[in-house]
Amino acid sequence: MGAAEDFAEVVDTGRYPLTDPGGPGWDAAVSRTREALAESGCCVLPDFIRPALQDALSAECATIAPRAHYDVETVNAYNIDIGTPLPEDHPGRITIERGNAFVARDHIPADFIVHRLYSSELFQRFVAACFGLPRVHELADPLSALCLNVVKPGMEHPWHFDTNEFTVSLLTRESEEGGVFEYCPNIRSAEAENFGDVRRVLTGDGGELIRRLALRPGDLQLFKGRYSLHRVSTVGGDTARHTAILAYSERPGVIGSVARTKQLFGRVLPAHLAAEGRAVRVDRLLD
Repeated sequence: MGAAEDFAEVVDTGRYPLTDPGGPGWDAAVSRTREALAESGCCVLPDFIRPALQDALSAECATIAPRAHYDVETVNAYNIDIGTPLPEDHPGRITIERGNAFVARDHIPADFIVHRLYSSELFQRFVAACFGLPRVHELADPLSALCLNVVKPGMEHPWHFDTNEFTVSLLTRESEEGGVFEYCPNIRSAEAENFGDVRRVLTGDGGELIRRLALRPGDLQLFKGRYSLHRVSTVGGDTARHTAILAYSERPGVIGSVARTKQLFGRVLPAHLAAEGRAVRVDRLLD
């Protein structure tokens, strides 16, 4: 089966005509996505996965959810050591309990819908075009390149910034209550941390800075999470919230740090040890 045919089996190409790069349907979808990203750093493409496959999408990911590494820890929005010396009013001193969990790529079968989408060259080309990049590369990281985020009832994914400049995610199962994606568009930049507004949001005084999204299974989200503070609110009911995170990079060979990988997955592999110390920062931000 060709790349376009495999892509079309998974993606609703009637709604998103993306099998012809550079064609009218492709250009229109890319243009709409770029406009949304420029305006708020976030774009949602509803029902990106074919509706007929959305139950299978949810069921597949539910089968691997028990393999998530789960740990409750005290963190801050910058994912730096909470003992880091900081000024008294610094937002990095505000801590919260994180209890979300991640299933690593090596537990996600290659024939799963999320894996087929992640590995699709046509999809990667679309992602690159949306973010205005010549191309994107799959992370070389054997654990975090593709993972499933699991937020159990009673837990949340607290306020944080992403390490990567952009994130691609796909909701695979929604919670019965709560579990709303909340974000503060461009609350900081590569040149300015804007600690004052970040602190306001973390202390509950910056409500006017927050936008909210009610995502549904099959919805694709493209997001610039490096500069937009964001979280998933507390999940209620009896159903965990599942989100596939499809991680790409502007350059090849990217592997996560030993500390961050162990924090998320509870383990590291030889590839992480070999790559330690070779990371290249894109800015001078705290995290």
